[in-house]
Formats: sequence, C-alpha cells, structure tokens
Amino acid sequence: QVQLVESGGGLLQAGGSLRLSCTASRRTRTPDTMAWFRQAPGKEGVFVASISWSGGRTYYADSVKGRFTISRDNAKNTLYLQMNSLKPEETAVYYCAADPQLRNSAYLGNYEYWGQGTQVTVSS
Repeated sequence: QVQLVESGGGLLQAGGSLRLSCTASRRTRTPDTMAWFRQAPGKEGVFVASISWSGGRTYYADSVKGRFTISRDNAKNTLYLQMNSLKPEETAVYYCAADPQLRNSAYLGNYEYWGQGTQVTVSS
C-alpha cells in the first residue's frame, strides 16, 4: 500500500515557475515508476511526465517538453515536478501517481496509486 500526498500548488502569473512535490508513504519500500497527470475543469486527466525508479528514464508530454522537469529522490520518498514558463491553459489539478509494475508509461490506467491532487492556477 502506498499513500501519495502532493504539495506546492498555488496561484501564479503566466510565465512563472512552480515546483510540485509528492511524498510517498510506503509500508514496505518497493520499486515503482511515478508520474504526474493533470486535469483541467471539465476535461479528462492527461499525462504530463513520468520517471523510472532510478530516475534515469523520463518521458514528457510534447506540450511540456523543455519547460517541465520530473525528478525523484528515493531516499526522501519524494517525487518532484519543476514547472517553468507556465501558461494559463495549464491551470489544472495536478496529481502524482505510482505504478509498482514499473511500466513508466503515459497511460493513466497503468497507475495503481494516486494522490489527492494539488491545484495550480495560472493567471494571464
């Protein structure tokens, strides 16, 4: 069982930066791949970025490449998402997720554990 808690969301102006964190509480420590998804009001959740257990492999949605960076610190059980040059259309609830089957994919259905989400609002 894994519990995920996101933090770091907030309100900021377009062009600004924000770093999200996701802390995992695990009864036993087992490898997993992790990801960030986001859901805008009235829309389905979409993939943002994912990262392998070692951190050596990362994948990004085309819309965020070059602006967002996903990383993890396994010693701290924490996942990060550094977001730069944010746009108003990226206003959404951001969720972290974990996949103990190590698939490191963009498919939402592959992720077994989810956080409660953190709101990011980007004003124009």
